[in-house]
Amino acid sequence: MQSDPRPRGAQLATVLAVPVLCVALLPAGAWLDMTAPGTGPGAEISEGAGWPWIVNGAVLGILAGIVLLRDRGQRFGWVLAASGLFWSLDGFAQSYVHAGLTEHDPWPAMTFALWFLNRFGAYLTSVTAALLLVFPTGRFLPGRWTPASWVAVGGLFLSGLAVIVAPAEGDQWLDQVPAGVDQDPTSISAFAGHGQQLVSAGVAIGVVAFFFSLLTVVVRYRRSEGLERDRMRWLLWSVFVIVAVVLVSLVFPLPGDGYAGAFSATVLPPAAMTVAIVRPTLVSIQDLLARTAVLAALLAVLVVADAAVLGLLTLLLDDELSQAQVVGVVLAVAVLLYGPARQRLSALVRRLMLGERTNRYDVVAGLASTLETTDDSTEQLAAVAQAVASAFAIPYVSVEVERTHGERLVTTVGERPDQVRTLPITYRDATIGSLVLPARGLRSRLGQRDQQLLGDLVRQAATAARSSQLADEVQRSRERLVTAREEERRRIRRDLHDGFGPALSGIVFQLEAARMTVDKDPQRAREQLEAVSAHVQDVVADVRRLVHDLRPPALDDRGLVGALRQQAETLALPLAVTTGGDLAGRLPAAVEVAAYRIVGEALTNVARHAEATDVRLSIDVADDDLLVEVADDGVGIAPGRTAGVGLSSLRERAAELGGTTTITSPPGGGTVVSARLPLRTPA
Repeated sequence: MQSDPRPRGAQLATVLAVPVLCVALLPAGAWLDMTAPGTGPGAEISEGAGWPWIVNGAVLGILAGIVLLRDRGQRFGWVLAASGLFWSLDGFAQSYVHAGLTEHDPWPAMTFALWFLNRFGAYLTSVTAALLLVFPTGRFLPGRWTPASWVAVGGLFLSGLAVIVAPAEGDQWLDQVPAGVDQDPTSISAFAGHGQQLVSAGVAIGVVAFFFSLLTVVVRYRRSEGLERDRMRWLLWSVFVIVAVVLVSLVFPLPGDGYAGAFSATVLPPAAMTVAIVRPTLVSIQDLLARTAVLAALLAVLVVADAAVLGLLTLLLDDELSQAQVVGVVLAVAVLLYGPARQRLSALVRRLMLGERTNRYDVVAGLASTLETTDDSTEQLAAVAQAVASAFAIPYVSVEVERTHGERLVTTVGERPDQVRTLPITYRDATIGSLVLPARGLRSRLGQRDQQLLGDLVRQAATAARSSQLADEVQRSRERLVTAREEERRRIRRDLHDGFGPALSGIVFQLEAARMTVDKDPQRAREQLEAVSAHVQDVVADVRRLVHDLRPPALDDRGLVGALRQQAETLALPLAVTTGGDLAGRLPAAVEVAAYRIVGEALTNVARHAEATDVRLSIDVADDDLLVEVADDGVGIAPGRTAGVGLSSLRERAAELGGTTTITSPPGGGTVVSARLPLRTPA
């Protein structure tokens, strides 16, 4: 039984301790900032209030609590909690320095607060990099990436350590720090004279480690699929939002926009990661990505347009524009460009990201028009594959259709990726082929509407494939009919010309000879007549053979049931016959012959291969169909056995009349051959 990952009791208190502490530091830091003097070393060194940075930590702490309340074993949640606590403490240290660092009588522990703010705060970016390394599974990438990730963690540690131990020299030395406060409590004197070089080296190591964490995100995204791929897309969405925020700050500069940019860069990615872990299906991430990309692109266009218009007006007026004029120009450009640009950019971004799937009618109508003007089956399947590829903007599509006699028709667009998924193509509940698509990628994920569009396209493919098959079958059927008719005419002509003609001519000559000798030699004439009689009997036998080839005479002499009983007796089979419905006078000649041939072939197979002791024949008429079934208790048909000529002929004889034949082997053993033959010719 799997244990509940949600925290209980003392574990719940441990999980909530960090969020509560992060939130509790916010009013304390705000109070310190409000009571801080407007001038002095504290105001100069802290460079402003610290409570906005505590807000970052409080939000991160709350997000960590949400993750850990869902699963206390999620390592990402604990790293996020450490990040929130770090930001809160850093912001509180800034507020403490802001309020308590004075020229005379600085507050207690001011050395530690200043050290935490200026030195230990170098690890803030390291915590962000650690979040990227373990998102979304809470573990490093497997394989060779795991030791490389540990090396990156070591580089992040060394990067912060270089800042901590480097002596404060040059620009790093703070002249405003009053006596009694040590701004270099952890520096190592051995590095004296090389403090700036050591800090630069640490920053370089940190930058390399941070870019390595970004690389792991890219690799993890490329490896991911399904739900994990959606989780990675939430992180991508946060990047788009950050870009949009930066562009907004460029178009509409507002007071505190520096804090807004820092807040979005610090909080939005962890917030998106939290949603990705806790509830990745909150909204359709594909639509959200597309809309956010449109917004970011639209803002970029507005920024460029504003800059171009303002620069042009400055050149024409040869004077600087006032703030009111700048705002007016910005608003005018926004009003004129927003609507048209948004519409065109939305269509462009969606087409680039998701293909033509939003224009369902155009995609289906275009494919239908192409199929109507194309007769070749290969070209039709190529049109289907191209329509699917362009509709969903996917790099690979393969359409495979089964043809008659085991033939397979395949058409492909693009290069086959390593991982694919196969969707069946069905026509009237029968699988006639398959559609092969990539298994990974943003465009390969199909929502409900996308699946409906794919279904419409697949139905077009199924109809085209089935129509092509039927056209080929009709053509082959016509060829077979013409060939069979001409062959039958040739055989009958040969039998009549080479057999019956000479035979009848010989009879005439023999009779004439007998007539001429009957008066002179009666005995000789009698012998000639006896020879003529034997010859006539041979001719009659040939006529019967010819008639039998055209239609089994047993059907006319005994009827269908009697003829089949006779055939069973010839094969020495113990046949039990069950009949239903009115068979007399209702069976068309073609149906009667087809039923006779099908049952005859089935009985022959039983006699040769089944080793059966009991054979049952059922003949019934229902709903204008003749239902025929032959069942035996023999060895059955081995699974996977290829149908031979006899079994194939059974199906072909039924198909010629628009009927069907099924051959099955029940679990109890034996073989069942069932045929349905329509009594009426389809209109």
